Amino acid sequence: MPAADASASSAPPPTAQADGSEASAIPVGSIRACVALRDWLLSEGARIPEASDLLSGMARRLIDLGLPVDRATTAIDALHSDYSGIGRFWTRESGVTIRLFPHGEASEQALAASPFAHVYATGEWLLLDLRETPDDRFSIIPELKAEGYVHYLTVPLFFTNGTKNGVTFATRDPDGFSDEHLAVLRFVVPTLSAVMEMRAVNSRLDHVLRVYVGDGPHQAILSGIIRRGQVQRIRSAILFADMRGYTHLTDALTPEESVELLNTYFDCLVPPIESEGGEVLKYMGDGLLAIFRESGDDLGGAAQGALTAAQNALRRLDEANRAGRFATRIEAGIGLHHGEAAYGNVGSGARLDFTVIGRDVNLASRLAKLNKILSEPLLMSKPFVDFLWGDPEPLGTHPLDGFAEEMEIYRPGKSG
Repeated sequence: MPAADASASSAPPPTAQADGSEASAIPVGSIRACVALRDWLLSEGARIPEASDLLSGMARRLIDLGLPVDRATTAIDALHSDYSGIGRFWTRESGVTIRLFPHGEASEQALAASPFAHVYATGEWLLLDLRETPDDRFSIIPELKAEGYVHYLTVPLFFTNGTKNGVTFATRDPDGFSDEHLAVLRFVVPTLSAVMEMRAVNSRLDHVLRVYVGDGPHQAILSGIIRRGQVQRIRSAILFADMRGYTHLTDALTPEESVELLNTYFDCLVPPIESEGGEVLKYMGDGLLAIFRESGDDLGGAAQGALTAAQNALRRLDEANRAGRFATRIEAGIGLHHGEAAYGNVGSGARLDFTVIGRDVNLASRLAKLNKILSEPLLMSKPFVDFLWGDPEPLGTHPLDGFAEEMEIYRPGKSG
């Protein structure tokens, strides 16, 4: 038998947009409670830290309104480097679970076989009576039937940025969703959509800033430090890493191959930095800059964390070389210094860069260049080793390009 694509009522199927008639079919006695639910969505619901709590909170309030909601889900498009979307699934029995939709063909095929593809194309709500819906109508139908659901409602949510998102509701009630239940949802869903979009926009902004400028700078930007010339100073251990011979290594590579090389290289360096509490602030071609913030009075902790991260990064790079992950052997030079890193807004007009500046940052980068001259993979400055607990090995004083005075240079001791 054909699927029931809308309610059995003679009323036109509800659309994705509010049209001013949302309250017309709501029982008079339920208006106040429906308005209270919309107020909750716009106030507390918009500020709840976890989006999962928004979904479960809304489901519980719909139940309090008399709707037989046994399952509710949301599907939100995500601007994320690791996945393309986020699905949240609430049931009365299990609460909320989260599923991340990966980038690529598998997710696209799953979407094409789902009710969401249908409602995105039509712009209308889709209500299925599962007792009359063939199993092959959509891929999820057999699963819903096996779990005892009777009615399944899919609602498209079109955000103002052009992304297509959605929410679903399912019930095991033999009577399904009535016209009054649908009227309540028509009244509430436009507000839910607006709140979800606000939250999604904030999440996208937070993630993109964190990915492209780092954790500390992203927090500074969101706090309002965006005027040209503003500077924020941070006492920290500073790590600067540089790939040796990058220009020669990539001379015969395509841009795609060069990107793959860099990503594999950074996969060796970044995890050890992050595991020791470091923050990667800047990628500069084949180099990176990271800081390890001082924590209270434990000044040696930042330096020791930076040294451990550097040694583990070089160890991972050596393991990658031995495993044949690179077409030719890759080596890196790492410089460690302790001092002051400064975030500064530089640029002109409407285009600024939130970059890391300062004498100590420049000194760390010069140390990394000195690695090749001294044939050492890891060098440390005198201000850095002053914070270490061990006994580093001195390598004498050496000139650093751009600095008037020579610097005492060290490498880790034999037991370091």
